[in-house]
Amino acid sequence: MRRLLFAANWKMHLGPIDARSYLEAFLSSTPAVAGREVWFFPPAISLEAVARAIRDRGDLGAGIQDVYWEAKGAFTGAVSVPLAAQAGARAALVGHSERRHVFGETDEETARKVRAVLGGSLVPILCVGETLAQRDDGATLDVVRRQLAAALDGLDRQALGTVVIAYEPVWAIGTGRNATPGDAAVVHREIRAWVAGRGVAVTRVLYGGSVSLQNGAALLAEPELDGVLVGGASLDAAGWSKLVSMAVP
Repeated sequence: MRRLLFAANWKMHLGPIDARSYLEAFLSSTPAVAGREVWFFPPAISLEAVARAIRDRGDLGAGIQDVYWEAKGAFTGAVSVPLAAQAGARAALVGHSERRHVFGETDEETARKVRAVLGGSLVPILCVGETLAQRDDGATLDVVRRQLAAALDGLDRQALGTVVIAYEPVWAIGTGRNATPGDAAVVHREIRAWVAGRGVAVTRVLYGGSVSLQNGAALLAEPELDGVLVGGASLDAAGWSKLVSMAVP
């Protein structure tokens, strides 16, 4: 049985006080179930509060939304992998479209971050996906393959097998539009084929892009999806509890 992963990306929402209140409500309404993991990616300032609140639940995890590749130094405003781990992170988002398109993160920088996360024994969730213009040009698979190669080429099998990959079409993030389950499945199969071609038989592939209570069940029914990476719909504790409960038989 596949173990579904629900990843909540809170983006720039929910400071420590709000995070504790949110998790008090979430924990009281969402018991652990077999076959499901739920990871929270709060703002860095809330990471320790989240990690402490969920520390007694093995099915829950905390992660950081972005890291810098240097372990320490004069890098004002940056958070390193060792610092994130010390605050309780078990995973890190890498290459999210907002880091790429808002902050100008390059493929080379994404690759350095992946290696830093792996070197710190955290799980990287590598985000890949195409813009609307690239989709309209029929370049979706080419873009995804290029992003995979840029970030992951050169990793050994053990390291590559640790990476979780999230397909997040840029045109669907925060727009209310989402890829159909069939559309997502095509890209997920291509991602699995790319990874398999490098000797890794099993990899977890998530879908991200305007996932909601309205479309979550249909997306999760697609066997190519190993879970979802969710932004806005994860900010309400009651709604997020309902969404992750879609994994319950």
